[in-house]
Amino acid sequence: MHYNFSSEMKFFRGNSVARFDAGKLRRDLQSAQRKAEAQVKRQLDEINRKNQRAVDDYNRKARAHNQQVVNQFNRRVDAHNREVSAVNTRNGRVIADLQRQLRSADSGPRYTPAEQALADRVQDALVSRDEREWDVFLSYARIDGAQTAESLRDALEALNVRVWFDEIAIIPGKSQSLQMDQGLRKARAGIVLLTPAYLVGRFWTERELGALLHKSTLVPVLHGTTFQEVADYSGILPDLAGFETARDDIRTIAEKIAAAVLPADKEIEGEGDDG
Repeated sequence: MHYNFSSEMKFFRGNSVARFDAGKLRRDLQSAQRKAEAQVKRQLDEINRKNQRAVDDYNRKARAHNQQVVNQFNRRVDAHNREVSAVNTRNGRVIADLQRQLRSADSGPRYTPAEQALADRVQDALVSRDEREWDVFLSYARIDGAQTAESLRDALEALNVRVWFDEIAIIPGKSQSLQMDQGLRKARAGIVLLTPAYLVGRFWTERELGALLHKSTLVPVLHGTTFQEVADYSGILPDLAGFETARDDIRTIAEKIAAAVLPADKEIEGEGDDG
């Protein structure tokens, strides 16, 4: 058999195997990658749009809810402030009536001349004094003044007087005058309940109470002692004026003090006030 090599070569030349094209493969892969990335981006965009719609819907509901809460709170504040305004008006009338009664009443509680001079002095001094955290600071000796001090505080607070009240007025090892001065700085006026124990305390020997009692906004209340006894303990207080539990009951003394320290137009702080 004769093998035709020449014919075989012609066959291979006419039917050669296609060559591998790396560039085309690279281009195809890049195209596929771009399509995949585009599809992922479309999916992410759709997810983001859905999330944004959900966020916007939540924010609208939250804003509506918050506005409703704010509106309800504002209505409560307005109602409270209207009530405060009405209370202020009533309190102003009560204090004004009390001031007139104590100065001119033919019967019932009335200032003595010395008490009225004290009340007038305190009122005049408080006109220019700025607002403080408390209306009055109450100082007393616990050993013999606690019960009376508590009763006086209760009676004052019933008249809407804000009372700074330290249950232990004398702390061993500390200057009572310094404690009083710190309390007085927090209050528009001061009340000192003078009792026998108060007078003979270590602080009294420092002779600093005299300077405090000469403050124009300090109101003395004598309990179980007299002006003469106070003068005997300190010769620098011969003109001391004040109120006496031997003359009036605690409620009457509280009324006299309230009429001295509260202006007729005293306001009660309301919710939502800026000041």
